[in-house]
Amino acid sequence: MTEPRVVSLAPSATATVAALGAVDRLVGVTHHCDLPSDADAGSAHRTGAPDAVGGWLNPDLDRVAALDPDVVLTSDGLQSDLADDCRERGLAVAHREPETLDDAVEAFAARGADVGRPEAGERLATDARDRLDRIADAVAGRPRPTVYCEEWSDPPMAAGNWVPDAVRAAGGRYPFADPGERSREVDPAAVERADPDHVVVHVCGHGDRVDPATVAERDWAVDAPVHVLDDSLLNQPSPALLDGVERLARLLHPEAFSAAGDDAEA
Repeated sequence: MTEPRVVSLAPSATATVAALGAVDRLVGVTHHCDLPSDADAGSAHRTGAPDAVGGWLNPDLDRVAALDPDVVLTSDGLQSDLADDCRERGLAVAHREPETLDDAVEAFAARGADVGRPEAGERLATDARDRLDRIADAVAGRPRPTVYCEEWSDPPMAAGNWVPDAVRAAGGRYPFADPGERSREVDPAAVERADPDHVVVHVCGHGDRVDPATVAERDWAVDAPVHVLDDSLLNQPSPALLDGVERLARLLHPEAFSAAGDDAEA
């Protein structure tokens, strides 16, 4: 069977395809997509890097069509109109819009089917659930610190979508949004009232290139350590999200992952 030609217009989809071992099926990606450098990410049936087709919100659809893809991958509500534009051009589109942590894990299996690797997708989803189970075991019965996660800082925005689930999976409390709610601007006074034990900053599009002092020295009455995480660990519904949950669990409960307890490590 001929392997499908895949164009990924979403960084999360590209990262998931890489985790599926199917990078060789990518013929086009956006400038915002990161591709692994190791050879284990996919077999080398196709040579050369995928073509860059523009940004994730403004790709060049003429270039996408010229690549003659069997499927175009899109993700998130912000790309729903883009998915429709691709369909109007006669392109087959696999649009996934996870809202919660469970949705994100289920989407791993769906992406496997999207790119012709359903068994790999099921394995990836199963592995993700196993990792979450190990984290849950490690933090079970421990006090749950309150965590404020900031996805954007000007103005301050409390992270939504799957981040509330991620914090709870890591053994924390997250009173700033319910799972599945969109990220939203937050009143600093509301953060003060919640009295967080930890502030986690993961500014969209900035990686880990954020000075924690810009938040720590903000004019608000919040006395909590500020942790800067690479935004892909929490903002992207890809397998990196599981790394983000593990990172949060280690921040919130370092004693659960001490040398003596590493048998429970996720």
